This record gives sequence, C-alpha cells and structure tokens, in this order.
Amino acid sequence: MGQAIETVNPVIGQYTFQQHPVVVRQAGDENMLIEMGKLELDIEVRLIIHKLFELFEEEHAEGIVDLTPGIRSLQIHFDPCRISRNTLLQSLELALGKLEENEDITIPSRIVYLPLSWNDPQARLAMEKYQTTVHQDAPWCPDNIEFIRRINGLDSVDQVKEILFNANYLVLGLGDVYLGAPVATPLDPWQRLVTTKYNPARTWTPENAVGIGGAYMCVYGMEGPGGYQLCGRTLQMWNTYPKGELFSDEKPYLLRFFDQIRFFPVSAGELLRIRRDFPQGQYPLKIEETIFSLKEYKQFLLQNSKTIQRFKQKQTSAFEAEKNDWIRTGKLNFTQDTCMGNKSESDNEIPADLTPVVASVSGVLWKMLVKVGDKVKQGQPLLIMESMKMEITLQSHVNGIIKLQHGNSGKEMTVGDVIFAIDEE
Repeated sequence: MGQAIETVNPVIGQYTFQQHPVVVRQAGDENMLIEMGKLELDIEVRLIIHKLFELFEEEHAEGIVDLTPGIRSLQIHFDPCRISRNTLLQSLELALGKLEENEDITIPSRIVYLPLSWNDPQARLAMEKYQTTVHQDAPWCPDNIEFIRRINGLDSVDQVKEILFNANYLVLGLGDVYLGAPVATPLDPWQRLVTTKYNPARTWTPENAVGIGGAYMCVYGMEGPGGYQLCGRTLQMWNTYPKGELFSDEKPYLLRFFDQIRFFPVSAGELLRIRRDFPQGQYPLKIEETIFSLKEYKQFLLQNSKTIQRFKQKQTSAFEAEKNDWIRTGKLNFTQDTCMGNKSESDNEIPADLTPVVASVSGVLWKMLVKVGDKVKQGQPLLIMESMKMEITLQSHVNGIIKLQHGNSGKEMTVGDVIFAIDEE
C-alpha cells in the first residue's frame, strides 16, 4: 500500500467583522490572502479592505514586499526573514478591532471628469471585427449599446447614455489586467447597468475603450483583447513618459483607489485632439477633492431603497428574459464551428495558368482589400487576416489581375489555402 498523503489546511485565520466573515489563507511561503464577505459587490467591504491595505503599508513597510488589494481581498507578499506571518495576523486582528470601534469609515476621494466619445468609431470597429471574424450571431452583435439596453430592461439607448453620463463611478480597483485600467461601479445601485461579457472574447479592443462587464465599468489601459460590452472611448489611463501634474515616474497611471469618475460627452474628433494633447500635459482635467463617507452612503441607500429595488426587479426580469431567449435559440452555448462554414477540396482548385495567393498562417479573413477584376502590383496589400490576436497583411508577389477569389470576410483559413488567383502579367 502507498503511503497516505498528509493534507494541510490552508486557512490560518478566521474572524468576523460586523457580520462579515474574514478568512486568511496561506499562499505559499511568502504570501497570505485575506478574503472578506460574500462573493458579491459590497462597497463597505471594499472600504475595509482599503483601510487594511493602508495599515499594512504604513506599519510594516520594512517587511512587506508588495500589497495587492482586490474588491474583497488583500494579498500580502512579505519577507519572512524580516517579519513573521504571526506578526501580520496579530496586526490584522488589532486593525479589525480598531475599525469595529469607528462609527464611520471615511476616505479621501477625487471626482475626476473624463471626456467620453459615445459609441466611438473605434469601439464600433471592434464590434464589427468581432462579428466578422469570431461570432457573427452573438447576442451583443451588431451593437453592444443596444444589447446593454435590452438586457437591463431599458426603453431606449438614450436611457443607457443618460445613465452612463449621470453616474458617479467609484474606482474599486486599478490595473484591471494592465496599465492602470480602473474597475469601477456606480455609487447609486439603480445606475449599475449589468451585462454578460463576450464569449468567446474579443481579439481586439482599442486603447482606452470604455466597457461594461457584470456590474463593473472598465477603461482599457491599452490595445488588446477583451470581453466588456463597449459604449465609447476616453483619454489615456497610463503615461509611460509622464508630463504635466497628473502623472509621475512613481505613478504613471491617472486614477487612484476611490476616485469617482464622471463622464462628459465629446465628439470623436474632439477626443482625438484630446488624446494627442493629454499625454503632453496640454489638456487639463477638472478634478474636485472630496471625502467619501460610508455612513452617509448607507443613509443614501436607505433613503432610496424603494427606487433601487424597483429598478433591480425590472433589470433582473430583463436579464432572465434574455437568458431564456438564448436557451430557446441555441445561443447559450457557442462553439466556433457554428459560425464558420466547412471548406471543400474544390476551394483550393485554380486553373494551372493562374498564380495563387495562399494563407501564410491559419486564421480568419478580416478585410478584403481587392476584388475580382482589380489590377494589382507586386507588393500591394491584398487582404488582412486575423490570427492569434494579430493582424497579418498579405501582399501580392506579382503584377496582374485578380481572376478568382476563394472566401470572403469571416471565413476561416488554414496554412496553404488559396485566397486569390492572379493572372500574372
């Protein structure tokens, strides 16, 4: 018989803070993870986590390597040669006791006014690209904003716009994936638009696109993949070469924990000029200093509880109706085969006197730049493929006329598949 494997309980501490469960887990030799509350959005829990973050940062700076706060968690990376895990646990227990005695939890906050190009052309391009190359029948295609309206039970897309521009988005996290990207939620629960995320994910998102996923709003820190439902675009969250007063070498990111984001509308053209000037310190932002009080926030929730409850009931009904429609139409579960047609052997057959243009990688045809009958020159771009989240341009290697075309935008290709056939001059 083999030797029994001894199991070790990773839980090294359990507490209760104002009826919120607190669990501390060992996370390797040099880390511990503090988790608080239930698996749900709770701004009070986020405030407590932030206060713990500040305490450990101030009192144990010499022994702590890094602190990573989340919505309801705090990961502590420490140097065991300089501070023990037991010392950190004792500090946690004392801190929870002190916070328990406080009648209110307050924290400095800034109201940061950000320009937003509503339904920006770059956001629409991301939607179009997804529909063409990934999932043409996705419920959020062709318009993410219409999907947000429908799944939240709103009467018009103008209501979506009104809510987004009137909401105070409280920044609960930074670096949501990368480069100072904020994860934020409206302070007023009836303004918390809820959506599903893309499945499968988008392969491309423009830098600083604004999207909603779950109950959260995010501004994408850089160009890349993503899954939030897009509604517009704003200015830069990160500045690698800091200029002006808002960025520094130590903090090259714009926002701070518990900032409040307020959007105001600008045109797509205006935003392009703002995006040009802002990293150079030539576009001033309106920022108001304030204090966020948990006590006042709880009073606000109590006073508006009926309005919040009515909206949430309507929102939940719309969400369930959307889900049931997906089940009925077979859209609940998606596989790539459902939107990509099967290829036949004849797809690669061309006359012997024509010169083929073949796929150099496996991927999806994103954009056809020429058509049958067009005269092309050597080195001229013919099409753009998308492969492994990259755009790859295929060029003509001869002069001639396009005689055949196998496949249109959205078709899946493998290495060697013929896309065009050219009658060479």
